Amino acid sequence: MHSRSLFLKGKTYLALLTLLTLAGAAPVAAADALEVGKAKVGQPFVLKFKATDGREVDLSKMKGKVVLVDFWATWCGPCIKELPNVKAAYDRLHDKGFEIVGISFDNKKAALNHVVKKEKMEWPQYFDGRGWENRIGEKLGIESIPTMWLIDRKGNLREMNARKDLVAQVEKLLAEQ
Repeated sequence: MHSRSLFLKGKTYLALLTLLTLAGAAPVAAADALEVGKAKVGQPFVLKFKATDGREVDLSKMKGKVVLVDFWATWCGPCIKELPNVKAAYDRLHDKGFEIVGISFDNKKAALNHVVKKEKMEWPQYFDGRGWENRIGEKLGIESIPTMWLIDRKGNLREMNARKDLVAQVEKLLAEQ
């Protein structure tokens, strides 16, 4: 697990930030439409954005489905290690009403696009090029990745630690009416 606090200490963070800036980390367009609600288990969860592939993502339009919100990055070893489990859950349960929305903490869009294509990740990805200062991550207080949240069929946040037994957790929510 990568923790934000590991990167916020001392000269290491400043050096990394400088390197990322010099490497051309993408700026955020002022016109990006983004809506993020408060995160409280058992309460409706609001999330709207335009994905890297141009899809408009709006969790309110995904009611009736169980949605995994996956906070991750291509540079995060534990995230990449977790990817086969996420893909297996998607492959097994997508036809039953399971969706995934990725929230990328990457700084380079090319790296994200490469992994998404290579791994055949069919779900939409949010990217703003801001790394740990990712706008969604900051609004929701994400301090470490991978972090996985589950949204139930009614649009309520149900789980903020969905990594353990992901398939079982999704199946349980899919069984609810």
